[in-house]
Amino acid sequence: MNHLQQVKCSPNCTQVDYLPLPTMATLDDGHIHTLSSELPAMFDGVKLAAVATVLYVIVRCLNLKSTTASPEVSYQNTPLSRYLLKACPLLTKEYIPPLLWGKSGHLQTALYGKMGRVNTPTPCGVRKFLPMQDGATASFDLFEALGEHSTGDDITMVICPGIGNHSEKNYIRTFVDHSQRQGYRCAVLNHLGALPNVELTSPRMFTYGCTWEFAAMVNYIKRTLPDTLLVVVGFSLGGNIVCKFLGENRSNQDRVLCCASVCQGYSALRAQETFLQWDQCRRLYNFVLADNMKKLILSHRNSLLSMNSSNIGDAEFSKLIAATSLMQIDDSIMRKFHGYDSVKEYYEKESCVHYIHKVTVPLLLVNSSDDPLIHQSLLSIPRTLSEKMPNVIFALTQHGGHLGFFEGDVLFPQPLTWIDKFIVQYTDAICHWEKNRPDCQRSSQQDTNSCLQSTGAKLSG
Repeated sequence: MNHLQQVKCSPNCTQVDYLPLPTMATLDDGHIHTLSSELPAMFDGVKLAAVATVLYVIVRCLNLKSTTASPEVSYQNTPLSRYLLKACPLLTKEYIPPLLWGKSGHLQTALYGKMGRVNTPTPCGVRKFLPMQDGATASFDLFEALGEHSTGDDITMVICPGIGNHSEKNYIRTFVDHSQRQGYRCAVLNHLGALPNVELTSPRMFTYGCTWEFAAMVNYIKRTLPDTLLVVVGFSLGGNIVCKFLGENRSNQDRVLCCASVCQGYSALRAQETFLQWDQCRRLYNFVLADNMKKLILSHRNSLLSMNSSNIGDAEFSKLIAATSLMQIDDSIMRKFHGYDSVKEYYEKESCVHYIHKVTVPLLLVNSSDDPLIHQSLLSIPRTLSEKMPNVIFALTQHGGHLGFFEGDVLFPQPLTWIDKFIVQYTDAICHWEKNRPDCQRSSQQDTNSCLQSTGAKLSG
């Protein structure tokens, strides 16, 4: 029975309020005690739910539920591909990134972008400067081998770094040091305008697919080292340049043993279309890359404006300052270095997708499924290529991000990454394959079945 106390108002007041009697506290003391005992449990439940939510977000963001796996490898069934599967254990071995963060493509990419590599060595090289016909001055760094190659041959890796990069970048230094120790001489291109405190000598910088500086470096190596064999390596934008270079002219493949391309997008036009999407935060990466390119171009503003032959003026720099994407920068500045009428023409002419099918030397294409910069639709290009061309192998890792490929146990990555070891392992295998090729193929690049069968039998025996 509820006990109520009637409270009367003034004579003019018609409202009657009912208040609980003081005795309620004693009568319902059991209910109040129950409620007070339930409150801490309720708050504990809220805390537990919050912790569970945070853990769920962490698991999703770090992709912790993802399992590790060996690369997905696409290739034609040839003696060379069968040999490479045996000679390159990393093609079939499980790639294991650091447990706590290595399964996140974003963190792999961010860590690479921030520091490149850990415990980076400092290889000692000699910088070379090459005058170009248009007045530009190309430069590259030459690093001698630190020992004899396992085949006994003189082999030079010609390396093209990623966008706006050069030989002083940590990931390049780490790869060069590892290659030197395996008996390779290394020549690393410094993209035109990328080296700090090195002024331009012509009104242009490096572009997405200009191969002039890389060709100048390769020709210098061939001319000054007539007995050396070449291994071509390209990272990201550099992968586009080296594949385009090899496909542009058949003579560019002379003395080339093989080519390795890592994390490139193959088609600039299709890549830039996906770069405007928010999927996988690609639009944010676009903004960051555009900001870096903007700073690099603006550092050469005085040089570009002061040259009489320059077709870059104040109007173009005004558009550059307002740009928030790579496509806007390419349209206002980059395409004009080579006189393209539109950004679409610039992308079409500078993409390796129109040249890569002409490459006949062994070609390794490597990408990562969780690379936030490369849309999944672009991976149909290397996959189709590997299914149609006997010299192409396409390796797609489940993790690795963009040029990350860090390895490690739980938290701390190893100084040497999976991709550093894989490229050298693949190159070693090709060098030994070439060393054992029959004479019928030593004098030509024709990929006849009889010679391949002979080579395969010799190596497997």
